[in-house]
Amino acid sequence: MTPSELFRFPNPVNEVAARVVAGTVAVAAWVTLGTRWPWLLPFIAYGFIARVLTGPTLSPLGQLATRVVAPRISARGKPVAGPPKRFAQGMGAVISSAATVVWIVAGLQLPGMVLVALLGTAATLESAFAICIGCRIFDVLMRVGVIPTSVCEACNNLSLRRPVELSTDSSAGG
Repeated sequence: MTPSELFRFPNPVNEVAARVVAGTVAVAAWVTLGTRWPWLLPFIAYGFIARVLTGPTLSPLGQLATRVVAPRISARGKPVAGPPKRFAQGMGAVISSAATVVWIVAGLQLPGMVLVALLGTAATLESAFAICIGCRIFDVLMRVGVIPTSVCEACNNLSLRRPVELSTDSSAGG
């Protein structure tokens, strides 16, 4: 596998797989808060960083979601635009990494817990209701011109939003 193949985020993304990943992140975040076990945070952060860089390729959770769980939930999946999901993964990477540094490295439990609660809330909304906070922020940033429309033509052009077949190799857990 070449570096360009490795560091490729799929487009479209299988929303079913993305919601499976989000559900697992939500559980991990709420367990972290409920038990006050910050040692779960580096694993959560790694998953986000791996998914933002490579889609599901280097993420064990992404692989499980795309290859095992999502196909059993929906054989066809539900394709959605990749760039907003990648942006959302990036937000998760920043928040979970910040929570790790704040709580574990700096020893500031309360601010770390606030960040984990934000992460858990966003992941719960995505997994349970298909409300992707990162995707909505991406949309606003596109509308105000911060993100160029060329980044996501399907986001900007409704005629490009037609169902496509997803394979397990081209779908990512978001």
